[in-house]
Amino acid sequence: MVRDACKDDFKILCDIENKCFIHPFNEEQMRYEMFSNPVSQYLVFELNGVVIGFIDYWVTFDSSTITQIAVLPLYRRHGFAQELLSEAMKDCKAKKAMTMTLEVRKSNVAAISLYHKNGFKLITTKPHYYTDGEDALYMVKEL
Repeated sequence: MVRDACKDDFKILCDIENKCFIHPFNEEQMRYEMFSNPVSQYLVFELNGVVIGFIDYWVTFDSSTITQIAVLPLYRRHGFAQELLSEAMKDCKAKKAMTMTLEVRKSNVAAISLYHKNGFKLITTKPHYYTDGEDALYMVKEL
């Protein structure tokens, strides 16, 4: 089930962040994103009462940006990221966003496949975008 994240989810989201990303946000960055960033939205995927994934996205005026989608490794390839993405897109449309953008690691084949399947188009490659020097693909979807 997808639902809005709440304050009680903070620690588990930090744990998921650390298990899913090469260079995860630290607690201070997560705290800012969840509680202080005025454009940030968090949805979580809860399975049998346990949060197993989340999506963080921004809605600013008529556009939106996915900052992160994370699903614990044990639960990947079961459609949970798809459900999170679908709900985020629905929310962005309801808030009158016309586009959704994102950056994704060039090596993240599973995420790129998910985005293509959902109508995201590659706009450009951002060389050395990530701190480890990996390129990012910049993708956009019209909502």
